Amino acid sequence: MRRSSLRVVVLTLAMAAVAPAAIAQTVSPPAQPEPAPSEPATPPAPVPGGPQPVQPAPTLQAPAMPEPVKPPPTPQVPLEPQPVQPPPAPPLTAPPPAPPVQQQSGAPDPKSTLAGKPGDASDVDEVDLKPRTVLMLAGRASWDDGFKQLSESATRLRAAAEKAGLKQAGRPLTLFVETDDNGFRFEAMLPVDRVLDPAAAATLGEGIRQGQSPAGRSLRFVHVAPYDDIDSTYETITAYLDAKGITVKDAFLEEYVGELTDPGDPNLEINVYVQPR
Repeated sequence: MRRSSLRVVVLTLAMAAVAPAAIAQTVSPPAQPEPAPSEPATPPAPVPGGPQPVQPAPTLQAPAMPEPVKPPPTPQVPLEPQPVQPPPAPPLTAPPPAPPVQQQSGAPDPKSTLAGKPGDASDVDEVDLKPRTVLMLAGRASWDDGFKQLSESATRLRAAAEKAGLKQAGRPLTLFVETDDNGFRFEAMLPVDRVLDPAAAATLGEGIRQGQSPAGRSLRFVHVAPYDDIDSTYETITAYLDAKGITVKDAFLEEYVGELTDPGDPNLEINVYVQPR
């Protein structure tokens, strides 16, 4: 016999020795089984065409609340303006070579004319004369010795300029201020590079003074022929003015592009300026 069957037999004998009353007191009525949970009633299927059951309202979702904006974190150390860093210095390079020294363009030119450009002997041109600083010498001459007087006056003015340390800045000039049958009065002029102070001007020589050359709108006639033939050029000037009906000032200005050394020089060039009123 197995050990489990033996344990049942022993237990049965022990219970038989107990009084029936005691057994009656100790035996409990059989426990009633617990009722099974009832299944929920299944609602009947809706009848087609009949009233529909009321559906429960959907649950409202709570609106999403915006996240509060967080302030930027406070720096632990107070911010200070940073110093501006200077730009990096360029690398050192050798300086460029100095430009060659050029002659000053403002240096006086003894061959320059008042018009600043050559004239045409076959034409008349209108020019605007600019005033120039000149040394002046007044004189009077007869028609026979007029060329000699003009040449000597130019020579005296050049000598006076050289003595005063002045440089010639243009061609010699003669302004004819009065004429008659016996001769003419004139102002010989020589353009120079600067004005002298009064003390230096007082030492220029007898009758020599400082002044300015005529300026303004002028008509230029060019004479290229011996000085002895200058009258033919003035006849051309008179005919031109009459034909154009131009009234001019009484003073005529001669500019000697060539040197006054020979009155018979066929290539002697002279600019004659006439100023309209």
